[in-house]
Amino acid sequence: VQLQASGGGLVQPGGSLRLSCSASRSIFSGNVMGWYRRAPGKQRELVALITSGGTTNYVDSVKGRFTIFRENAKNTVYLQMNSLKPEDTAVYYCNAKVGSFNYWGQGTLVTVSS
Repeated sequence: VQLQASGGGLVQPGGSLRLSCSASRSIFSGNVMGWYRRAPGKQRELVALITSGGTTNYVDSVKGRFTIFRENAKNTVYLQMNSLKPEDTAVYYCNAKVGSFNYWGQGTLVTVSS
């Protein structure tokens, strides 16, 4: 398995979750890592990206609430999600861009509901 995501679950609105994605060193090192999500009935969308140098980019809807960071020594990328809203409910996918090729994790379900 090249990418292994974990950390999803059920959380109440306003709560927090941290997603983790461990990767093989060959696809993690030096490459852009990201998190995408697919909400029910919607297309997959980019949530956040982080370059090997630590530059980040977020979709507007999560700015100020989500933080993406990477731990290079562990070949792991994280998505810290705070102030969660019901509209954040989705399957979250880890992604690695290696040249023109995309690697995908298996997805982890995040449900925000009271």
